[in-house]
Amino acid sequence: MSDSSDRRLVRDLARQYAELAALPRQDERRAFWRAHHSLKPTRPAVIITYGMHNVWCRETFGEHTLTCQDPYLRGWEQWLRMALFHHTIGDDYLLEPWVTVGAVHTDRGGIWGEAWGVASSFQRPGQEGGAWKSRPPIQSWDDVAKLTPPVHGIDEEATARNVARAHDLFGDILKLNVDRGPVLRSFAADISTTLAGLRGLEQIMIDMYESPEELHALLAFMRDGILENQRQAEAAGHFNLACSINQSVPYAKELPDPRASSAPCTRRELWGFFAAQEYTLISPRLHDEFLYQYQLPIMAAYGLTHYGCCEDLTQKIDMLRQAPNLRSIAVAPRADLGRCVEQAGGDYVLSWRPNPTDMVCCGFDEDKIRRIIGEGLRAAAGSHLNIHLKDIETVEGDPSRLARWTQIVRECIEETAGVYA
Repeated sequence: MSDSSDRRLVRDLARQYAELAALPRQDERRAFWRAHHSLKPTRPAVIITYGMHNVWCRETFGEHTLTCQDPYLRGWEQWLRMALFHHTIGDDYLLEPWVTVGAVHTDRGGIWGEAWGVASSFQRPGQEGGAWKSRPPIQSWDDVAKLTPPVHGIDEEATARNVARAHDLFGDILKLNVDRGPVLRSFAADISTTLAGLRGLEQIMIDMYESPEELHALLAFMRDGILENQRQAEAAGHFNLACSINQSVPYAKELPDPRASSAPCTRRELWGFFAAQEYTLISPRLHDEFLYQYQLPIMAAYGLTHYGCCEDLTQKIDMLRQAPNLRSIAVAPRADLGRCVEQAGGDYVLSWRPNPTDMVCCGFDEDKIRRIIGEGLRAAAGSHLNIHLKDIETVEGDPSRLARWTQIVRECIEETAGVYA
């Protein structure tokens, strides 16, 4: 396909996306999420997330499925095809009327200095989906001195080139959102993810007993580096209302709506996302001492926060209550939904993640899905619930399962509507 044909294809996909993003149902979903995340009585939310890190997405929307020859246009083709497919699923996901171009940061290498680059040196798996092993760069506490937190800065020339190219492609079809936010956000700012990469998961557990002072010092260094990186971005006016992250749809009555390339805003107007996947086997007491107390100051800068991803937080909800702006908590597949509901009461949205293996990954047993979802809905009676299907590694070549799964879940919700009245 020629460059002109590639361009016509991507622009046609963009027009299809723009039409869907302009549908009245998108405003209806915005109203739903505002109420839901503001703890108003609503039905349970239903949402599916996935990405190109999942094997099934690479099978369905991978390089072999794309038409464009130009690498830049292929990237947009892939993103738009995935978004258009998501619309067919029928969940509560929201298509926003913009595309996002990330600014080019001046610190393009290891974000914690040269030492962090070593963490990217690992033994790669011999096959698709295989295991890998890293060599943490902090082998001794003397290595901590090699760490340097990133200074927030934007390569304006490179960013302007990227924005101009995207504007030329989409400017008459979709709004353009330029994301100038800091590199230390989301998983890069939860401390837990980076700490495990820097020191090693098993070693962190040993450090809590053998080297607590050194571990505390490292945690304080990372906390301060994240806070300073985000403060610099805020002072530069580089946060905008599209910078919210909460692993679902970041609307709430207490916060301004997300908006593309809006005027500068503060973190107080945004959702912040935090997690501690690496601490799932660490006790609530040690989790609190050796992580949460260092996350709390970072969380405090945001308007509302979500906590959790794949970690089991069943025994840690009382600990999480220390954050006054916490609004949403993940309930991972291995967590006890009933116990989480008992502890959370009506104070939080619970983002329940049923095991995707039981849902769509290994066969598609509709009776089994109805039983698991029905039991979960009854266990969560009276709560503010998201049913969030994520981390889908395979659909065994049948992506239509996702739309059918959504339909089944909605039917289960209707059958149990009385428990959420």
